[in-house]
Formats: sequence, C-alpha cells, structure tokens
Amino acid sequence: MKLMRIGPAGSERVVALVDGNRHVDLSGVLDPTTAWTFEDLDRARAALEGAPVVEVGEERVGSPVPRPGAVVCIGLNYRDHAAETGAAVPTEPVLFLKMPSTVVGPYDDVLVPRGSTRTDYEVELGVVLGRRARYLGSAQEGLAAVAGYVVSHDVSEREFQLERGGTWDKGKNCETFNPLGPWFVTADEVGDPSALGLRCWVDGELRQDGTTEDMVFGVGELVHYLSRFMVLEAGDVINTGTPAGVALGQPDPKPYLRAGQVVECEIDGLGRMRQRMGAA
Repeated sequence: MKLMRIGPAGSERVVALVDGNRHVDLSGVLDPTTAWTFEDLDRARAALEGAPVVEVGEERVGSPVPRPGAVVCIGLNYRDHAAETGAAVPTEPVLFLKMPSTVVGPYDDVLVPRGSTRTDYEVELGVVLGRRARYLGSAQEGLAAVAGYVVSHDVSEREFQLERGGTWDKGKNCETFNPLGPWFVTADEVGDPSALGLRCWVDGELRQDGTTEDMVFGVGELVHYLSRFMVLEAGDVINTGTPAGVALGQPDPKPYLRAGQVVECEIDGLGRMRQRMGAA
C-alpha cells in the first residue's frame, strides 16, 4: 500500500494509490495528523475498495510521516561512504538525532542556513516504525516492527557538523533539513529492503548512485540495536545512512549546495522527490 498526505500545511488529507493509477481518499480512516500503527494500516487496507476516488492535481504534498516523535540517524552506514570520507567502517552503529521539526514535504524548499558554505545532500532509506520497539530480541523482531519506508533527504551543513565543536547535531538540525516522501510504502509492498537502489541528482547531474546492499548494518539489525538504548514508538523514523557521492567526499572545490539549485532523491519502489534550495 502506498500512502500520501496532500494539501496545505496543517490541512493535509490522506490518499492511497490503488492499482498504480487510481487515488482514493482515506482521510476518514487514517488520521493525517498522527502516527500510523499496524492496526491503523490494517483498517486502511480493509477500506480501500469502498473509499471514494479523488483527483490528485497540483496540490502540495506533505511529509507522509506528519510529525515523528523521533528521527534517529545512522552515520557512516555505507562502506563506500565511509571510505570516501576517510573514516573507518564502524563496528557499531554511529547514532545522532534530528529534531522532528526538520521534517518537511518532498517538494518543499530546503533552506541553506545563514553563514553556510558547506551544505550537503544525502539520499537515505527512511524506516518508519509501526509499533513500540523496546529491548527487541533479534534482527528479525526489528524488521517485524517496521511499518513502511520513505525516501529521506538527510541534509547536512558540514562546517557546523565537523568544525564547530561537540557532536554532529549542529550540522544536522537546521530548519527544513529532512524532507520525507513522497510516499509512505508499507513494508509488505517493499519486501526485502537490503537491495534497493538509491540515487541523488543536483541540477540534473547524478551525484549518488548506490544500493542498500552496501549498508554495514541492515534495517532489522538497526531497529534491534536501537531498541537496546531507547524506546522507539510507532511513527518514529530511522535514517539508515547514505551511499558515496556526497559533496564532502569530492575533490576540491567540493560541490556544496547553493540557493537556487535543485536536488532530487529517488529510491527504487518508493518514488522520487525534488527540493529547490532557498536562502534562510
């Protein structure tokens, strides 16, 4: 099942894509303002056949995850990305957090922070929980807690992240720094998440072209691991890392983002999103 939230910010409604070409309104079944549990998704599936057909035109598309309670991010989780940045492949997942307020829609503008000279792009597989995950017993249990997947753009400001002291958080939490979407695709439709292609373009130039096969820690393993250190709830998002090709890993002068540029991120089966870079 593919779900999308459309409409003005704060007034979105939920639509589902049926048979690849027909949209139906599920606003009476799924609350567009809250996280969706497995039980919610089961009710939505049962309501698909009788739901009213709607036209989806030029309306704004919101994040398919309205306001996650937590956005947990995994650093250096692709072997080729670790290599391009000169970092060792981690022996345990590297964790940092993004504020839920960084989440915006898949076609909303992303703002280059004031004073920034090193804003960077990162296409990532976003994992959305469908139930509480606490002290899970295995990677299989971790995978079973996943309700669905989204395309995630984990935007970074590298100077803030790496040269301004402390943790990475200053370079990861600027406003608009985590577009999600366009679709929330349920886990049953995605199937095995370990062989999905990820791509990112800047102004039409392909910058990243990787696969989740290169992940150091897989989806189930990450959920299992995180559940040992924190309680994850339905609707929480895990950004699972990015493949090689980011600006940080390129030769000088590194192609960091500037206002006016356009970034597009795509993952097999999850859709493609597009953001224009604006000025904060």
